[in-house]
Amino acid sequence: MTLTVDRPAPARPGRLLAAAQLAGSLGDGAFLTCSVLFFTRIVGLSPAQVGLGLTLGWAVGSVAGVPLGHLADRHGARGSAVLLALATSASILTFLLVRTPLLFVLAACLYGSCQTGLSAVRQALLAALADPERRTRIRAQLQSAGNAGLAVGAGLGGLALSADTAPAYLTVFVLDALSFVVTAALMVALPSVTTSAPRAGEPKLAVLRDRPYALVTLLNAVLLLRMPLLSVAIPLWIVERTAAPGWTVSALFVLNTVVVVLLQVRVAGRLASIGAAARMVRRSGVLLLASCVAFALSASGTSPWVAFAVLVVGALVQVFGEMLQSAGTWEIGFALAPADKQGQYQGFFGTGVSVARAVGPVLLSTVVIGWGLPGWLLLGAVFLAAGWVMGPAVRWAQSTRVPAGAC
Repeated sequence: MTLTVDRPAPARPGRLLAAAQLAGSLGDGAFLTCSVLFFTRIVGLSPAQVGLGLTLGWAVGSVAGVPLGHLADRHGARGSAVLLALATSASILTFLLVRTPLLFVLAACLYGSCQTGLSAVRQALLAALADPERRTRIRAQLQSAGNAGLAVGAGLGGLALSADTAPAYLTVFVLDALSFVVTAALMVALPSVTTSAPRAGEPKLAVLRDRPYALVTLLNAVLLLRMPLLSVAIPLWIVERTAAPGWTVSALFVLNTVVVVLLQVRVAGRLASIGAAARMVRRSGVLLLASCVAFALSASGTSPWVAFAVLVVGALVQVFGEMLQSAGTWEIGFALAPADKQGQYQGFFGTGVSVARAVGPVLLSTVVIGWGLPGWLLLGAVFLAAGWVMGPAVRWAQSTRVPAGAC
């Protein structure tokens, strides 16, 4: 079974994919900054209703990613990516019609499914267009572009927050919808990918039977708890448990964004094999444990500046652990997926993000904020264990792969 593509000059797909990532992230940054306040202050939903709706939306999205990725494998990744980008744009506009909790849940499920499916298909498109030795580096470029877009978009969302009016919020929603139209237009310029029909008797969703890949995906989901760690747990910890000034929350977010934009590509460029990727993930577990210890120690004093300094140290260690984890798991997720099934495999691998978004906030708020130092140490030990187990899990998965050319 083969998958072929008419490859253009090596740099062009990467630039187009990065531009598409930047466009979508720009709108998302603005949307994520002020969407919750729109739903609570303008629409009139309660925070609990918004939280439940978003959780259900990402949960449904995590399930939809695999079949949507499979459709891309069978019918073409580029066309599927364009359609899903346009569907994401439409799903954002449906939020403007929300007036009841039920409609919000339905809109959130549509939005989560489109976003998750688009993410999976974009990874499949990248895997098809880039040579294996370059795809993780290009994926890092996409991450840097995405972070830059989120930062700029968050600034635009901040303007809407300052205005705090319905027209201002609605403008942000329209901007986000338009950003995905631009994303679709950019991906139209990418070369098409030709796929082959599945073999007779082959299961349609083979990834659901791939136990080694499921274990790798689970370990990645555990490590991805570092996402709500930065966005939920640490802000709450700073405000409730430390003497650090309130603006520390924004300072740490900016620090994380800048470091990722500047260094993620360089970190990913150090990868030479899947074995190196597994070792990189193992080191990320060590760094994430160290960052948890630093964050826990930030509550031990009464000086605002000492607390701030310790938090900055923790954030720097955390972001380096984040970059190692990201680069390592990208390479692992790509390398262990069959070339003709990258869509469904990336859809399955991407469920780690949805799981972290869905359960992470409640889990980390309970463990870290509720338990304090023991909670931080437990979380760090979980990161460490997941990082160390990744190596044996990858070797198990490699032992079950069909050699290239066997089909």
